[in-house]
Amino acid sequence: MKRLGKVSHYAKQGFLIVRTNWVPSLNEPVVDKDLKPVGIVKDVFGPVGYPYVAVKPRVKNPEKYVGAFLYIDKRKRENKRGKRFKGKEDRGSRKVKRSRPAPRRRG
Repeated sequence: MKRLGKVSHYAKQGFLIVRTNWVPSLNEPVVDKDLKPVGIVKDVFGPVGYPYVAVKPRVKNPEKYVGAFLYIDKRKRENKRGKRFKGKEDRGSRKVKRSRPAPRRRG
């Protein structure tokens, strides 16, 4: 769990605007301090050193999070990746080395 930042306001377009000091990946799950899912990262904008993050809320009353700190939930992301790669190994897939095409003759 990594701290995303403090929610500055709730925008008219339906996004929670968070000020942060690092750039998260898009579609990362966002949680509150009690690890309850709040939403997902939809946009990153503003200055490079201290950007804003637009979070699409998945809760009924997003206005109550104004002034609260939000976090990026890394646990679920890692678990999904682990399952995906584990499934490929179980199916017996193997890497196939692709050869380059022969160079064309000139003249």
